[in-house]
Amino acid sequence: MKTEVDLLIRNGTIYDGTGTPPFRGDVAVTGDSITGVGPLVGARGRIELDASGLAIAPGFINMLSWANESLIHDGRSQSDIRQGVTLEVLGEGHSMGPWNDELKQSQREQQGDIKYNIEWTTLGEYLNWLAQRGVSCNVASFVGATTVREHVVGFENRRPTADELDRMCTLVRQAMEEGALGVASALAYSPAAYAETDELIALAKVAAECHGLYISHIRNEGDNLLDAFGEFRAIVRAAGVHGEIYHIKACGKSNWSKLETLITRIEEARAEGLTITANMYPYHASASGLDGTMPPWVQEGGHRAWIERLKNPEIRARVAEQMRTPTTEWDNFYVSAGSPENILLVGFKSDKLKPLAGKSVAAVAKQRGTSPEETIMDLVVEDDSNVGAAFFSMSEANIRRKMRVPWVSFCSDAQSIATEGVFLSRRPHPRTYGAFARLLGHYVREEAIMPLEEAVRRITWLPAFNLRLPRRGRLAKGCAADIVVFDPATIQDRATFADPHQYAAGVQHVFVNGVQVLRNGEHTGAKPGRVARGPGWQAD
Repeated sequence: MKTEVDLLIRNGTIYDGTGTPPFRGDVAVTGDSITGVGPLVGARGRIELDASGLAIAPGFINMLSWANESLIHDGRSQSDIRQGVTLEVLGEGHSMGPWNDELKQSQREQQGDIKYNIEWTTLGEYLNWLAQRGVSCNVASFVGATTVREHVVGFENRRPTADELDRMCTLVRQAMEEGALGVASALAYSPAAYAETDELIALAKVAAECHGLYISHIRNEGDNLLDAFGEFRAIVRAAGVHGEIYHIKACGKSNWSKLETLITRIEEARAEGLTITANMYPYHASASGLDGTMPPWVQEGGHRAWIERLKNPEIRARVAEQMRTPTTEWDNFYVSAGSPENILLVGFKSDKLKPLAGKSVAAVAKQRGTSPEETIMDLVVEDDSNVGAAFFSMSEANIRRKMRVPWVSFCSDAQSIATEGVFLSRRPHPRTYGAFARLLGHYVREEAIMPLEEAVRRITWLPAFNLRLPRRGRLAKGCAADIVVFDPATIQDRATFADPHQYAAGVQHVFVNGVQVLRNGEHTGAKPGRVARGPGWQAD
């Protein structure tokens, strides 16, 4: 290769994303594309970077990101860029469009520490608006089945009429044409829990027609896990769609043994010809809201109706009883946690309540002299929010088991934030700062769960292939120049539940679309991120 290129990364160990053994070589970049990979004898770069002793890999893909608001406030995407994440995939159930006037007003009312004007209506408009504002990472999104339901049906617990379902399908098709990756459901939460299987099949069929995915936080990850997978499999089969399971898990000690059965059933479905994959995060604690501890019926009608019901003593008594009762009727996060000691409060809107972040529900209940169930309801009412919490309900052995499954990719299920400013007002789950570094450092280097080249495949080419993004996820000529240079010997997460605001270590350089956003471990301030659009996209 005798030519001059814009960027030449020399002498690194190349992990090209395919899972094949690494090799020593160089990567050449011109503009926003990779123009050469291998021993590039005779090549010269306007900028040259010596990667001796370091790994060169495609940019990592976060299959479930909640950076949709954090990137509005700070487009640098610091906590993820410093781990090598170059693509944030948004939209678990809720997406940033399509919104009508009522949904826009609801979003304004529920904004927390991050305030922003809503200058868009559709999902495509949001993605374009975000990229035009400037972000360091690439962004993509599913259209939320919950958002589409709220747009047409509202927050009522009922089936859509035939006309309403047609309108919901039209909204999904519009989002797909604007570049959505598929349709996403989150069926453990209200009002998504009110959707029946046939409704989800109809939406998934539209995604399939546009060559997109149906991706789901399935209806139950605890006592009714296997039946919930049965519904998911039925949707995938009926819609003829590629299906992916968000953050595959078995919650609650009594359910840990079900994970092996779940994996077997997925393997059987794949053998039958169904395309089913999954993703996960490398922690035994989940994070969500306290809404997951309460039955769906009390949340019907939306946030304001929920809050008002929780002020009624008779309703509170009924809710408390259902919170502590095992059930297969809904996914009870309170029961799955096993104890209020295993529910850690991590985020509040109210300045008065923020000092409680980092304490367990049990500790706050003892401090207040109220039962754990009453304490949870009181906190939701006082904060006028669903209150962020971490739930220690999974098995560490199951984390390792899931990692060994070749069709499982990875995610953070978190925002991408910074160790400064407004972000310090909450104590996030450590996955926010460490999910990908923890995989590569703790589980790959220290525990040898899988070879490094396989781990790189699972966070690059595997998710890119599943998302049908052919130019992402590989180091190959013609692919987008999203590149990570890291030290396999030092990459490591630092964030803990006690001290979460700590950046990961070991990533030296990150390039997004050929532009350097991390240099020698420090952010450059560059914001070259773009919208990664799904296969149904129709350009204007």
